[in-house]
Amino acid sequence: MSDGDAGADGVQVRRLLLRGTRRVVSRCRDFTAEALTDWGWLPATNEAGEERAEDVLLLVSEVVTNACLHAGGPEEFVLRHERGRLRVEVSDLSPEPPRPRAPRSPALPGGHGLMVLDRLAGAWGYEARGAGTAGKVVWLEISRVPDRPPAELL
Repeated sequence: MSDGDAGADGVQVRRLLLRGTRRVVSRCRDFTAEALTDWGWLPATNEAGEERAEDVLLLVSEVVTNACLHAGGPEEFVLRHERGRLRVEVSDLSPEPPRPRAPRSPALPGGHGLMVLDRLAGAWGYEARGAGTAGKVVWLEISRVPDRPPAELL
């Protein structure tokens, strides 16, 4: 595990190296909750902020679980934070892109991870890992809820 300070560009980066799938989802959620606290997302100052932080933790659970179920488990978990915007990256060794399942009833368990990403993340996608490295990185981005509404909305 490593915890990076803000670089010259103002981006704060935290990395968690992962091996296997034992407790990996809860480890990534705990790692994220600690970062959200350090970066001022938690404790939230309003209900919308609390909901957004819960969304982040749900998204982390979904993307890490997908890596466990469909890609042999995550290799690395990275959080990048800059000016209230969070990027979550999960690296795995599978070259297969994430594929949504055929539409099914929300009442049935499983198969809803990418739908959750579509609904809650500001953006998400995947890209091949760097040259000479097998696999891919699945990423998502989400913005923090402002502490106060803009003045023109008051």
